[in-house]
Formats: sequence, C-alpha cells, structure tokens
Amino acid sequence: MTDLLDLPQMKRIMEGHAGQLGLRYIDHGDDWAEVGFDYDPRLAMNAANGVLASGPVISLIDNASGLSIVAKLKRARPLATLDLRIDYVRAAPPGRAITARATCYKVTKNVAFVRCSAHDGDPDDPVAHSLATFFFTGD
Repeated sequence: MTDLLDLPQMKRIMEGHAGQLGLRYIDHGDDWAEVGFDYDPRLAMNAANGVLASGPVISLIDNASGLSIVAKLKRARPLATLDLRIDYVRAAPPGRAITARATCYKVTKNVAFVRCSAHDGDPDDPVAHSLATFFFTGD
C-alpha cells in the first residue's frame, strides 16, 4: 500500500500527547488504521495492581480513529473529535501491549464516522469498543 503520510508528517502526528503515551503507528488499509502502545507502569490507575488507567486507552482509540479517517480520505484534513463513546469490556491487565484498530465507515461533507476495537493481543477478546464522530474543521 502507498504511504498516506510521509515519515516526517507521521512523526509530527505522533509527537506531543501521543508521544508521551508511547503511541505508535502499526499499519493501515483503505479505510482502517492500527495504533498501539506498550505497557508502561506510569499509565496504571493503581500502582499496586498495575491495571491500566482508562485515559491512555481513550487516547489510543481517538488517535487510531483519526488515522482511519486519513486512510479513508487518502489525505490528512483538520478535524476534531465530536463524539466518542467507549464501552469497556474488561480491564486492561498489566504488562500487555494494547492495539486499537479503527475503521472509518462513512464520510460526509462535514463529519466522519468510525468504529474501533482495542485489545491486548487477541482481537476477539477486546478491552474496549468505540463509536465516534469527527467534525472537519478545514480542508
């Protein structure tokens, strides 16, 4: 598949908040993208049990969802998360990398619609599912 974004663009996207969480681009297709991060004890909600906090999973899903829109459009467009509903199916256990695969299933003039699932190794046993809408803020 042809790269949608060159390496410097991808690095800029994954800097800042995403970079602090250790998010990394994994792969993409015509209308989907995968992003992941390795377990980091600093991201645990409770140091005693090491279970991941929800915030990093939310950021992971949001980033994968945005990149799936880039994959669908075959270009980057400025956008904002309009609505992001996440259903947590189970806790993300300590020590496991988390991967999110998002699919952009519909794009209108102003809004894109995305489904996403995050897992810790088995896509059939997700940690969370999401439905999201994104509003285009420019061309």
